[in-house]
Amino acid sequence: MNGDQISNLVRIGVFYDGNYFLHVSNYYNYEHERRCRISISGLHEFIRHQVAQEESISYRLCQIVDAHYFRGRLNVKEASLNGNQLYYDRQFDDILMSEGVTTHYLPLKSVHGNRFEKGIDVWLALEAFELSQYKKFDVIVLVASDGDYVPLVRKLNTLGTRVMVLSWDFEYTDDFGQQRSTRTSQDLLEEVSYPLAMHEVIDNRLRKNEPIINNLFVPKPAQNSTPRFVTQPTGNSNDENSEYMQSTILSVKNGYGFIKFPPNNLYFHYLSLIDVDFNDLQSGDTVEFRMTKNEKQEDIATDVKLLQKGYLGI
Repeated sequence: MNGDQISNLVRIGVFYDGNYFLHVSNYYNYEHERRCRISISGLHEFIRHQVAQEESISYRLCQIVDAHYFRGRLNVKEASLNGNQLYYDRQFDDILMSEGVTTHYLPLKSVHGNRFEKGIDVWLALEAFELSQYKKFDVIVLVASDGDYVPLVRKLNTLGTRVMVLSWDFEYTDDFGQQRSTRTSQDLLEEVSYPLAMHEVIDNRLRKNEPIINNLFVPKPAQNSTPRFVTQPTGNSNDENSEYMQSTILSVKNGYGFIKFPPNNLYFHYLSLIDVDFNDLQSGDTVEFRMTKNEKQEDIATDVKLLQKGYLGI
């Protein structure tokens, strides 16, 4: 690369709202027909190509020089009480580290049993602005949807830094018949230089079987492998003193499964699975499980193991 090419290099900084990213990844894994999670490496490749297109410059001259991931997560004590959560956290950290992504975590806050993030968006905004001044990014890519990032975008605009937002809008119906939807702030989209509706890009270009779009997804893991990306569990810790029981699965959807267990059927979260991928389960499968209670004192299943494959419709 000669001196002229170096001067034309487009320096890209990528900033992830981690909770939003995993929410999107879960959607593609459990709701979308693709049934796969979003790949960090594939997303970075896509970003370079998209910036090259927007900036009318060679792909080779578009380089991600910095990437940062922000998210709240359970502390060590809480994670150790939630099955393999510590393992999942470490596994995802390894993935981010292998792609050169710097992680930033804050402990989740808990109020009346409900966990939530506090201060992550402010931290992301401060880091993004400070690093833009220091490292002179030409383009910042935000994987985010919240209107709270509008002040950040306006500040970046004053620096002459172009901002690209990767956003997803989607909706689905959960197992309880409730309509769930995700929408990106219109105010945020109006402020950025390059708004990109990823749900439209993916659906339109998947039909053309484009390699760069296919590479956005993690290849489906082999049966009995561990999921690569997870979100925080919603229930309480496992009851390790309870005995294992056996029954059959009635249905699986949206990251939850339902087990036949009169008089009231039990449900389980995909984080409660042991040595099996959620997408490999189906109606009629025989499973082994423990029974415990969630924060609402409802009976639920945990430590769920697949014993024998069944048949659809059972």
